[in-house]
Amino acid sequence: MNNLRLLAISTFGLESVVKREIQALGFEITRVSNGKVEFDAALEELPKANLWLRSADRVLLKMGEFQAFTFEELFERTKTIAWEDWITKDGKFTVTGKSVKSTLGSVRACQSIVKKAVVERLKEKYKTDWFEETGPEFTIQVSMLNDIALLTIDTSGSGLNRRGYRKHAGQAALKETMAAALVQLSFWDKDRLLLDPLCGSGTILIEAALLARNIAPGLNRGFAAEKWPILGEKTWQKARTEAKQAICSEPVLEIFGYDIDPDMIQHCQSNAKTAGVGKDIVFQQKDIKDLWIDRQYGILISNLPYGIKLGDFRELNEIYLSIHKTFKKKKGWSLYILTADKKFPDYFKRAHPDRVRKLYNGSIEVNYYQYYGERPPVNR
Repeated sequence: MNNLRLLAISTFGLESVVKREIQALGFEITRVSNGKVEFDAALEELPKANLWLRSADRVLLKMGEFQAFTFEELFERTKTIAWEDWITKDGKFTVTGKSVKSTLGSVRACQSIVKKAVVERLKEKYKTDWFEETGPEFTIQVSMLNDIALLTIDTSGSGLNRRGYRKHAGQAALKETMAAALVQLSFWDKDRLLLDPLCGSGTILIEAALLARNIAPGLNRGFAAEKWPILGEKTWQKARTEAKQAICSEPVLEIFGYDIDPDMIQHCQSNAKTAGVGKDIVFQQKDIKDLWIDRQYGILISNLPYGIKLGDFRELNEIYLSIHKTFKKKKGWSLYILTADKKFPDYFKRAHPDRVRKLYNGSIEVNYYQYYGERPPVNR
């Protein structure tokens, strides 16, 4: 009970980033697979994982994993799990599911079988045939992959991207977890200049400032497991107090965001203020065609428009040409561009991308083009 096996769920392609975050928090990694990083934690460390993970989508409590070719096997193996250790007598629980390349292909049937097995287990342990389900909420997930059933309980509730600061977002806004990962995949650090010339709602820059200030991304939101009696309110209070004490007030950051839409600039400023980094980022209305850089060294990270509609390609062409014109001779600048348009490298001709990482922004396949600039002098 005191030792837990947790799963940090991630967007495909970001497992390595999530792994580094987990290790930095002091947890021991046990397995990494597509979209999942497993690690061990003590019971009292569960709040820490939820509060501090920046690029993971949610934290799941692993309850069991076993082979199941029949519904009978699924039922019997599920029933052997000690669900009563977590789900209270008055607990309200639901079961979600998914099935990939498995004999038990009906997701609805798998959910029903798992629900029935959990109920039967709780009936025996609590000596009752009726559950009011008026207490804490528990979301169980049954995931079937290659005939292996993975049973978990969601500890996060809403996704970890829901930081609570973004009251305003633009169209096709980048998830906060993805934005945090983009920053961590770059060469940027708190002592370097950071620019996003198409900043939208400011998510990339806000996540960078949170990272620089060592502000826990989940500090201003709640989690499903906060209402679970097994943890207790004091455990969460302690974790939040420690997170607040860890916030760094130095150094002075050089972070700049521009957007052609004045309304979005106001939203950026509001979002940054809510996140606690309003004084760390300079947001200004500016067309990328008017961008002028007088610094020899810096980092650009941007999520470009994807040009899904035919009429967008002319606008995209102008953006690409502006980036090339501004940075073609700025060899001290490292550029990190996220886009679904695979033609972008044909326009930015300073060099071939040093690295291209395939990611997914929601259901859209995108590439993260990385162009490494010259390193700034040590005594700059």
